[in-house]
Parts: sequence; structure tokens; C-alpha cells
Amino acid sequence: MRFHGSEASIHYVQHGAGPDVVFVAGGGGLATDWHPYQIPFFEREFRCTTFDNRGIGATECDIPLPWPLESFARDTAELIEAVCEPPVALVGLSLGGAIVQQVAIDFPGLLRCVVTMGTGARSVGWGWDYQKAEIDWRKEGNRLDGPMAVVHNAAMMFPARVLGDRELWPRLRADLESWLSTDDNERSLIPQWEACLLYDQMESLPECRVPMHVIAFSEDVQAPPQDGREVAELAPAAEYHEFRGHGPLLDLRARARRAEPVHPRHRSPPPLSDTRAGARA
Repeated sequence: MRFHGSEASIHYVQHGAGPDVVFVAGGGGLATDWHPYQIPFFEREFRCTTFDNRGIGATECDIPLPWPLESFARDTAELIEAVCEPPVALVGLSLGGAIVQQVAIDFPGLLRCVVTMGTGARSVGWGWDYQKAEIDWRKEGNRLDGPMAVVHNAAMMFPARVLGDRELWPRLRADLESWLSTDDNERSLIPQWEACLLYDQMESLPECRVPMHVIAFSEDVQAPPQDGREVAELAPAAEYHEFRGHGPLLDLRARARRAEPVHPRHRSPPPLSDTRAGARA
């Protein structure tokens, strides 16, 4: 399905029925990335909306670069207003986490709650250097393909204990090969990662009153848990959860394949349908 917003023509997909949950992918991620693992669970009780961000997949945007994070957030808000029944629960990972935080800042009336994963309030320190190096390398005309792309991304996504699992690694490698089989990741890296590099929510998050669950992964080398804790400390209606021993969401995919439980350090978030705007998470 397609929605024509003020700046982007957005490809989106909906599953299920009930209160709305909207999922926002990270850099290089597509609407379909949520479909194998999250949607089969949530569509039993919720209407689930996934979409391609600008810069990737079937979503089209002709606005000249660079695209600030606020533009990604506006795309998301316009889609919510057009195809959902606000207030919605909004879920994002990595770049998607930064986007859902910006939606909470700019369009709080659209949201019941936010779940933001592998995120931060800004790019600083290691995160700044890492992202800028990836962006600059592409701007110099370089790209990652084939086995080098697979091992590079695997090292940035999985902790050592997962990479060292000799039974699991071939399946994870196949997942990565499938994800990297198109040009989407390379094509989207500069426009999407620049938004992630240049945003700064340090001054605006303290004014955000949307209930927020901030989820960090202790082995996430792209967004170290200190970054997520900073978000939770800044946002007055936020609660911090840390998944020990995990990298970003693809590590959760690994455990889902083996039907292993995941234990957050803090209590699990309340049911999405029970969280109301204005109440502390």
C-alpha cells in the first residue's frame, strides 16, 4: 500500500486488527524486516503498521539531501494520521529509535507510548566517529559487497558468543546474505546515517512527556547502552531496560530461532494497550 505525504510517497504494510502499533526500521532496514519475528506475535491483538523509511525500499522522496531527522519523524507522523487511529504505540530500532523519539517530541498527541531500542539522544564519542567513518567512506566512492559486507555487519550486530556458535552462524550468515542481496543498504547509508549523525535531542527530550520505554543491549557496539541510559535520564516519562549479553535486534532474531527466553534487567513493559499518554511508563 502507498501513502503520499508532504515530502515522501511512503510504502507501508498493515497486519492484524485492534489498537495500532507502528514499527520504524533502523538504517538499511525495510518494512519487511519486522514481519518474520515481531508481526506474527503482535498481529494477534493489534493492527501492526510497518513501512519503508525515506531513502530505502519502495518509499520515494525527491527532496534534496541532507534529510534531517525531523523530516523522517514528519513522514512517520503523517502516515500515522492517515492510516492509523491515534494515539498509537510507536516502536523503533537504531535510526528508528531516534525517529520515534523525535515523533514523541514533535507530535506527542499522536502517541500512546514509545518503545525505543538501540538508541541515543545524539551522536557523540565512538558513535560519532563510527558513523562518520562509514558515511565518509561511501562518499569517497567505496562500498561493501559480498562476504566482506556480511562479516562487517555481523561483527557490528552480534556479540562474540553468537558469532562463535557454530550451529547458529550458518543461519545468521544466510539471513545477512539475504538482507544484503539488494542494493538497499548501500544506497540508503548516506541519507539515513547522516540524519543519525547530525541530530541532537539533548535539549528537547526533557520536555517530552510521552511514556517511553528505552531498551538498550549490553553488547551493542553501534549504540552502546550508555547512550540509551542518557535518553532515559533525560526524558521524564522514560523507563530504562537493558538486555544483558545481547547485541542489537538481530541478536534477538538469533534467540527466537532457538526458542530461548530473553531476560531484561528490569521488569517487562506493560501491555501496549494498557499504557496511556500522560501516565508515567
